[in-house]
Amino acid sequence: MSLSRYDPRSWQFDPGAALEILIDLAVPTLLALALHWAAFLLLGRIVRASQTQVDNSVVAAVRSPARWAVIAAALAVASAADPRIAAGWAVIAAYLLPALVGWTAYALIDGLIAGLELEAEASEDPVTMRARRTRTSILGRTAKVVVVVITVALILFQLPGVRQIGVTLMASAGLAALAVGAAAQPALKSLIAGLQMALTQPLRLGDMVKVEGQSGRVEEIRWSFVTVRTWDERLLVVPTVRFLDGIFENWSRVSERLTGPVFLYLDPATEIAPIRAEFERFVASQPEFDGRSASLDMTEARPESVELRVSVSAATIADLWNLRVKVREHMFDWLRREMPDALVRHRLGAAPVEQGVEPPPR
Repeated sequence: MSLSRYDPRSWQFDPGAALEILIDLAVPTLLALALHWAAFLLLGRIVRASQTQVDNSVVAAVRSPARWAVIAAALAVASAADPRIAAGWAVIAAYLLPALVGWTAYALIDGLIAGLELEAEASEDPVTMRARRTRTSILGRTAKVVVVVITVALILFQLPGVRQIGVTLMASAGLAALAVGAAAQPALKSLIAGLQMALTQPLRLGDMVKVEGQSGRVEEIRWSFVTVRTWDERLLVVPTVRFLDGIFENWSRVSERLTGPVFLYLDPATEIAPIRAEFERFVASQPEFDGRSASLDMTEARPESVELRVSVSAATIADLWNLRVKVREHMFDWLRREMPDALVRHRLGAAPVEQGVEPPPR
């Protein structure tokens, strides 16, 4: 019946028919909700007995979409039994079913990501933890975007006008692909760079890196950019392709165990043995020192000064920084108290040169 010929007065409300429709909808819906409650009660007991946390997160994430999925299944059963319900269900189902499937898939991926991140945090190896978190974050974000795009496309293609547009575009798919590829080249490059970052992992979440002369911890890895938090709380936003096309330093790629230097510039007449003995005594008493490497070497000898390189090692980057600060402060304080003549002083004048005597070459 067309809208121009439709007369609202011709429609009459039938209480008996309305009651039958409500009963036909309510009975399977209540049964479906009871089945959903029983099923997740059983699943909850099963996952609580397991050793992994992934299934707990997955079950908690899919509980809500599963509830609406069983309600949709109940409505489908009711529509099969009552032609009056089938007329309305046929219109709603075309849009509701793709949305429910997409919602369930999205929730499943979200629960899986949350469970894997909890498993990664429970790992005793920090390198393994960062690797799992990075891979889970990037691949999970990619999968969720794919699910959203496919779900929206399936819903839109139920509209007749959109379906005709899709057929037209498919007829000219070659030209459309060239146009989209040219316009979306930066986005595709960033997407490929993000996936490559997840698979090859030149850096991971939590790694200490140095890029563009700045060092800090990797806080977030996106398709198009990476955020790095510096020691002074600044946030560097670096394009992802910069880490794949350029050179950067990753100080915690394999482990955080590093060796760092402290440089001392002293008078050339300084005796080195007492300084080395004091350095070894002090480092051995520090809790940050991991016992792997502690050495004092003269790396440069100039007429006005000598350079001593003090090398120390620590189990983490933070411990190494604190240990280097302590060694530098202690050694200069000890030198000022015990060997003040070892410290280099800039002299404003020089002794007069005897007449006819050339100064020694430098």
